[in-house]
Amino acid sequence: MRAVVFERYGEPAEVREVADPEPAEHGVVVRVEATGLCRSDWHGWQGHDPDIALPHVPGHELAGVVEAVGARVTGWRAGDRVTVPFVCACGSCPACAAGDQQVCERQTQPGFTHWGSFAHYVALDHADVNLVAVPDGMSQATAASLGCRFATAYRAVVQRGRVAAGEWVAVHGCGGVGLSAVMIAAAAGARVVAVDVSPAALALARRFGAAEGVNASAVRDPAEAVRDLTGGGAHLSLDALGAPATCGASVNGLRRRGRHVQVGLLPSPTGTTPVPMARAVALELELLGSHGMAAHSYPPMLELVRAGVLRPDLLVTSTIGLDTAPSALAAMDTARGAGVTVIEPWS
Repeated sequence: MRAVVFERYGEPAEVREVADPEPAEHGVVVRVEATGLCRSDWHGWQGHDPDIALPHVPGHELAGVVEAVGARVTGWRAGDRVTVPFVCACGSCPACAAGDQQVCERQTQPGFTHWGSFAHYVALDHADVNLVAVPDGMSQATAASLGCRFATAYRAVVQRGRVAAGEWVAVHGCGGVGLSAVMIAAAAGARVVAVDVSPAALALARRFGAAEGVNASAVRDPAEAVRDLTGGGAHLSLDALGAPATCGASVNGLRRRGRHVQVGLLPSPTGTTPVPMARAVALELELLGSHGMAAHSYPPMLELVRAGVLRPDLLVTSTIGLDTAPSALAAMDTARGAGVTVIEPWS
């Protein structure tokens, strides 16, 4: 098969022929019809994930058709249209038994713990626990955007953030996760303040329901701007980018007893990120992490998509082929596009 491969962190990836994957007894091989280009892929390429072994094929946000099925798989067969959370759970550890597959103790992640979906085919583990059927009428490009960014944003806003109608929600970073969070929070009846350095991203955020926008590069203090716009601070704030500055601004922009949800990964040579804990103590803030969403939690989200309340298809603003993926991956940190870019490996 053809796949995007990198041999060294931060150095150019290339498209080459590699061996086709084989399914594990509990797994499947999926023919990849669409896969999202996500900032997490960029982090992996930069060497920020200790699970990656070189050489490596990135890609974790995918949809496609089951091609081959392992001997112990009972719920899926060749030809099924599927997507998958980026965290593939084992289904048997204590966390999985409690329903918390997104923090599985023995999780695997395509594109991180093993080769991913920037390829014609990808192997996925524990299929009966992790696969999600793609609804009839949903495009593969839309389905691919669900597995990481949209599902991650849904859980961060609804389940971890406990959004409520009428609340102010601040979203720091309006890439794929952030725009998804804007759409989901607005659909829940919240008033959203979108924060980004890109006018194009802020324009999309307003299109998807943001009531206010803050250009972080044009104000002295983005957190202060959020507090001013919301009459004292956001009830709920998300760092959807993953940087010390956006994490700090998210916490500092909260009102008393507000809730911060960290969604974006926070790379650091020392493994730590400064957080304004004095403010967290004084205002009794909640500081929460959110890590994807388990497959069993998809139905309520998919029902809102089916009903047209949520429109993840509108977030897909660019579609590229496999040959363009290496350069697009390299450009993610210096020329972040607005919306979601989807790779179609067979185009």
